[in-house]
Order: sequence, then C-alpha cells, then structure tokens
Amino acid sequence: MPAPHQSYLICSTPRTGSSLLCDALTATGVAGRPEEYFQFRARTGFPRRPQEYFEGAEDAEIFDILGPRTRVEEDEARYDPSRFERYEGYLEWALAAGTTPNGVFGAKVMWGYFNGFVTGLRWAVPGRQRLSVCELAPSVFPELRYLSVTRRDKVRQAVSLWRALQTWSWSSDQAPAVGTEHLVYSHAAIAHLIRDIEAHEYEWRAYFRECGVEPLTIVYEDFAARYEETVRDILRHLAIPEAEAATIAAPRKRPQSDDVSRGWADRYRAESGKLAHA
Repeated sequence: MPAPHQSYLICSTPRTGSSLLCDALTATGVAGRPEEYFQFRARTGFPRRPQEYFEGAEDAEIFDILGPRTRVEEDEARYDPSRFERYEGYLEWALAAGTTPNGVFGAKVMWGYFNGFVTGLRWAVPGRQRLSVCELAPSVFPELRYLSVTRRDKVRQAVSLWRALQTWSWSSDQAPAVGTEHLVYSHAAIAHLIRDIEAHEYEWRAYFRECGVEPLTIVYEDFAARYEETVRDILRHLAIPEAEAATIAAPRKRPQSDDVSRGWADRYRAESGKLAHA
C-alpha cells in the first residue's frame, strides 16, 4: 500500500450521519477508507463510555437509567493502539488501513476525543512535541483537508444519541443490546446531550478559525436528501481525479429513527416549551 499523498479528516459530533458518510466515501474506492481510528480519550485511553457523555450532570436519573456498566465495557476496541509497542506503529497501520490505492487517506474524528487524538500525535511521534495544535495534523496527514459534519435538528440528534447510549447500537447493522421496549425517556439526558453537542460544535468552529481552515460543511438533513450529489461534491472538494467517474453506491445502512425517536423528540419539545413559559 503506497503512503498517502492526500488526506482529509471528517470532523463531527455523534449522530450526524457521519458513519453513513464514511461508508459512502469508502464505497467509491477512491476516497480512502475513513473510520474512527483515533477514538481514544486522553484521560482514559479508551473510547468514550456512555456515562462519560454526562460528566458534570447532576440528575441521578440519567445514571440510574444507564446503570454502572453497559455493553461497551465488554466490547473489544476495534482500533486498539495497545496492539503495537509504540504509537508510531499504530499510526503507520492506521494510515495504511485508511488509504486507498490512489493514495487518498481519510479518517473521522469526534471532538469528544480530539484531545486524545492530539496527544497521540504530539507525544508519541518524534519531533512533533513543540508543534502547535494547528501544525500537528498537517504534519502527519499530507495535503490535509477538512469536512465538517453537522445536523440541523439538535433535538433529534440528542434523542438519537440518548437512544444509542442505552442500546449501544450505532447503526442498523448492529444488534442492539437493549430492546426498544426497555428504552427509557429522559428530558434531563436529552437536554444535557444537546448542550454537549452544541459545545463540541463550538469547539470545532474555534479550531477551524484558529487554524485558518475553511472546511466543507455537510448537513445531515441535506445529505440525506441529496445523497449521491453530496458524495460527488465531496470528491470534487477533495480534488480527487476520479471524482466524476467514481461510482456512488446506494447506502447500506437504514435510518434508525422510528416512532419511539419521533415521540421522544415531540415530548421533549413540548416539555421544554412548558418549562420556558413556567
């Protein structure tokens, strides 16, 4: 596998259709194989646990619903740097895994573990300890470009995330650990997640401003309505020579939204309206 000569990062928050986007770009065969290769928090060295989405939350109901453990504690990490003696070895593997034969690399990064991403690059790769945060990623990923993925309806996004944190099922091809009949609504949890999502999007915008970056923004609702056109636009933005000829495959994953999700969103909005006028 050749070393990448062109790269991009998908910068997102959870439940924005970023996994659907990764699948779509991978399926073209010319846009890298973007995955969450760097999904580890600096403080713990592990992916973000469900309870960790609610750091600072004071409502005990949230933690009662989640319980002390969820299936993530039993799941083996898909991308585990501990398999390698040094982080450089893992980074080399990730670059190879995420690069298509035409030399394009792609990866997805959530702000929730951005600090772990930065720490891994800075302290485990020689010669980069003194680089600023803006210099760091371009020093590792050649000809780096950014895609910013967001969702217009933050209530539906938070509802989807709260549901996923209970089931630990992130796409339609994953079997949920908890059946729909056991899902529990929580206004406090959804409100917290909305604030968390908005805070993380603010941090992404601040990073782009600080680094003088103009990302291509993909809005989930528009992506869902213009699937093929959006993927083609991304290939053009990345200046991939095969952009016009690449085949855009139909999506494999189905939307997970159902009557439960829609009902929770309606209930949250109604309750929030009442609280605002109380």
